[in-house]
Amino acid sequence: MHIKTGQKKKKKAKSAYKPFVPAVEQASRILVCLGENPGFKLGVTEICRQLRIHKSKGYSILNTLKQFGFIEKDPQTKTYSLGAGLIFLSRNVLDNLNYPEIAAPFLDNLARDTSGTAAFGLISGTHVIVIANRGGNQNIGFGLRPGHRFHITLGAHGKAIVAFLNEPEREKVLTKKNLHFYGDISRMDMKRLREEVATYRRLGYAWDIGEVTPGVNVVSAPVFGIGEKVIGCIILIGTFTESRIEEYGPTVANAATQISHKLGAKVDPLYQTPFLSKETGGIQR
Repeated sequence: MHIKTGQKKKKKAKSAYKPFVPAVEQASRILVCLGENPGFKLGVTEICRQLRIHKSKGYSILNTLKQFGFIEKDPQTKTYSLGAGLIFLSRNVLDNLNYPEIAAPFLDNLARDTSGTAAFGLISGTHVIVIANRGGNQNIGFGLRPGHRFHITLGAHGKAIVAFLNEPEREKVLTKKNLHFYGDISRMDMKRLREEVATYRRLGYAWDIGEVTPGVNVVSAPVFGIGEKVIGCIILIGTFTESRIEEYGPTVANAATQISHKLGAKVDPLYQTPFLSKETGGIQR
């Protein structure tokens, strides 16, 4: 087959396809902007200034969102706020949250990487109820099956939960008579606990070094829901050495924070020490 000299091969045109729609992205950013606004209401000029979009485009998007009830406009002040239409959507999400399914990949990773037993517990009254767990590679089994109940103040998970309650809630718990932070209530030391709470808040996780069960160490971190309210915890339990706690602690806190994000919580500001990796969208310790 003869090919003419100088004939050039046609270059394939680069696809201009982008996997997102600019108008939808801008509408989403407007909703987030209104949701993060402490004053609840914003005018179109301020919204467009913050998001750096043209005022006419912003006005059109706001009118479209208003048509579906996702935002509301105050006719007197000409300002916008999130609308009642979002309540239906959020209620649907909350009603269909599958906590075990959300936690599963993080528990799998924890159990695999530490050879311990990882569990996710939700707060229910004065107890934490295990709703999902994963066993590691150790030959020793731990009683963390779904349905297992712990007192809310017991050991590592009790310390992690109390450390991240707001101050009034924390004091309400600490004024109770039977506290199990160190196992048997006779070993309760309030001065020690208050000093440790400051450390747990700084690091993002708490631990128990064989005090509740001799020979068994535990690391735990709080899980938050919408409104940054503590709703449960991640628990890692095993016969790993005490020296491993400094390594496993941030890993447990990382998993708890990622689950919290998936549950709608904005938890990064709650931690004094950042520990999330860039790959997970968080910040590196």
